Order: sequence, then C-alpha cells, then structure tokens
Amino acid sequence: MSPSLRQNFARSARVAVLAVAFLALVASTASAADWDVGTAHSKVGFTISHFLTPVEGRFTDFEIDLAYDPAKPEATHIAARIKIASIDTSNDRRDGHLKSADFFEADKYPMITFESSSVEAAGENQLLAHGTLTIKDQSKAVDLPITVLGIQAVPAELQGNFGKEVASFSAKLSIDRRDYGVGVGNWAATLVVGSNVDIDLVVEANHQ
Repeated sequence: MSPSLRQNFARSARVAVLAVAFLALVASTASAADWDVGTAHSKVGFTISHFLTPVEGRFTDFEIDLAYDPAKPEATHIAARIKIASIDTSNDRRDGHLKSADFFEADKYPMITFESSSVEAAGENQLLAHGTLTIKDQSKAVDLPITVLGIQAVPAELQGNFGKEVASFSAKLSIDRRDYGVGVGNWAATLVVGSNVDIDLVVEANHQ
C-alpha cells in the first residue's frame, strides 16, 4: 500500500471511530421524558402487624423524580425522597414512638430514599425497577415491581393544570424492617411489632 493510501485509510478509520463515539454518546445521554409527580394524588403507604393485627400507615411528605417513556421503558429512572417526620398511622402517640430512637430515629436519619439503577419491561404494563433503598443509612438492593395503570390524554381546557398527559402507576414491595435497623433493643423482637413491612405505592404524574 502506498504512503498516500495508508494516510487516507488511517484518516478514514479515525473519522469512523469518532462517528461511532459520537453516536454512542448521543445514545447514552438520551433520556426519557420527565414527569411531574403530584403528591396530592399519590400515596406512600405501608402495613405492619401489631401482635396479630395489621396496622396501616403512610408518609405524607415525599418527592419523586420520574423519567419515563412508554416506548422505551429501559430509559426509566426513579428517585424518591420520603420524610420520616411525616409518618402518619392515625395515632399521635404511636407516630411519636416510631420517630424516636427505638425505631426510625428521625432526628438523625430524616429521609428514606430509593433510586433506580436500571428498569426493564416485565410483561404487559409491567416494569421492574432495580435500585437501592436506604433507611437509617442502611442501603440494600431491592427489585420494585411496578404496574403501569395507564396513560391518558388531558383535554385542552385542563392542560394548564394537568399538562398534556396523565400517567398512573402502582407498586408493592415487602421488606424486613430489621434489615434496616428499624426497631432496636426490645423493639428488635417481633412479638409486638412484626418484622415484615408491606409497602404500597400509588403515583400519579403528568407532563407537557
């Protein structure tokens, strides 16, 4: 091969490599549409047993960042921040005890967080979010199954309040509170307060 041909070949190869790198960068930075999660129509609830009785509660102060594209579910990203101080079990005395050092120690660990690392389609209207749940600085990998309840166009006269589309999701997850150090001393035992916590999530979101 002549020197000029070798130079042309090398130049073409560099251009091809740069083009592939540029396309890879574009693909890696492409993201799903951001949705605005409305907390007024969303819920972060839970159920745990007291002796044999199921007790329901919820957190009323939370933020959820959601990027979602129904045509590309693998681009979905979820980040949630839940304020412990907003726990509500319809009993002020019990709520105060749950915020104390016996359980959540809310003054020291004010937030529960979840962030997805990847999301995959898991059947019709089903997603599976792999991510990290952190409670009291204890971080554990969890798999969060999500049901897409639907996406609906918003009539033009209501779009100023709700955006162009509304989407609804639900999710359920069971965890062992002891894995996160929730319940110490005598309260680590499970005779009075059960170990299993069933988490129930409902999310309504809209975007322009």
